[in-house]
Amino acid sequence: MMRRRFFALGAGAAWAGPLEDRVRRVEDSWRPARSMAAMKVPNVSIAVIRDGAVEWARAYGLAATPTTLFQAASISMPVTAMAALHMAQFGNFGLDDDINTRLTSWRVPENEFTRVEKVTVRRILSHTAGLTGHGFRGYAEEEAVPSLPQILEGQLPANSAPIRVDVEPGSEYRYSGGGYTVLQLLLEEKFKRAFPVVMQRIVLDRLAMRMSTFEQPLPQDRAGRAAVGFHENGRSYTGGWHVYPEMAAAGLWSTPSDLCRFAIEAARAARGESNRVLERAMAERMMEAPPGRHALGFGVNGDWFEHGGANAGYRAHLWCKKDASTGAVVMTNSDTGAKLIGAIRFALAKEYGWPGSS
Repeated sequence: MMRRRFFALGAGAAWAGPLEDRVRRVEDSWRPARSMAAMKVPNVSIAVIRDGAVEWARAYGLAATPTTLFQAASISMPVTAMAALHMAQFGNFGLDDDINTRLTSWRVPENEFTRVEKVTVRRILSHTAGLTGHGFRGYAEEEAVPSLPQILEGQLPANSAPIRVDVEPGSEYRYSGGGYTVLQLLLEEKFKRAFPVVMQRIVLDRLAMRMSTFEQPLPQDRAGRAAVGFHENGRSYTGGWHVYPEMAAAGLWSTPSDLCRFAIEAARAARGESNRVLERAMAERMMEAPPGRHALGFGVNGDWFEHGGANAGYRAHLWCKKDASTGAVVMTNSDTGAKLIGAIRFALAKEYGWPGSS
């Protein structure tokens, strides 16, 4: 008589077998309850890739499940990059066009730095466009939320400086959420739709990322499934989280499983095994860069591509091997989440034979 096996989606699964043994070894390494309490992280969610699929997913903390939503923060950028490359693939703009020849409602102010070299989509995606705006702090519950033009111009109620070129485009690498905010405007103008609609149609729907959305603020029907963000002192953010109108740079709400699906698709497309969003030649550009630098979307380290994220109250990280044989996404709801992510990565590395496991 065959004995039935049961598999629970959250922590404490009841399914017994080789996979559950593997999960338990990972947990024994990072010790969820003890580590989360010590590092003041109320919730953490993990999904792991093996052989081009999500092998397992777990969530830890009160009321957390693998479908709990977290802010992906800067992991929004490679998802946006995939949409931009899709649009370029179909001739909406060239990767090396002067972006001011494609924008209509606003343009990057010209100055002495743009006299010869120009801001282009390729340079925005690789953080070499010379644009300011490293990141954004978002808007608390009681704060007015600015429009996209107000953010680009640094006009109230925007809480960030205007987005400008202050080094020659192409001359150096410098991380810029401001550049992705300019790209957000370009995609909206070319698609003639709001940015969340653009991303839903081009990327999220095609990759079955059903839990994910770029909607800011988060709609009420999804808010009940979201993990509240926490300060490093252990107190929750007022209203639960900040709103990020800088959606292309920081606005994605997602789950580790959805982001694993995204990473798997990027890897498969770059190997010519899928074209749901990008053809191979364009997908390859998402992960072709010198080690330790950004390609057109991801950071690259040898055979791996990755991206981290840090919003107010949230920390997250994505890693994937270029052949999608292994990888993971870890998402947390605390400003202190980065250290816990490091411990979980080490545990996964030890179990799966990743670099840095010793």
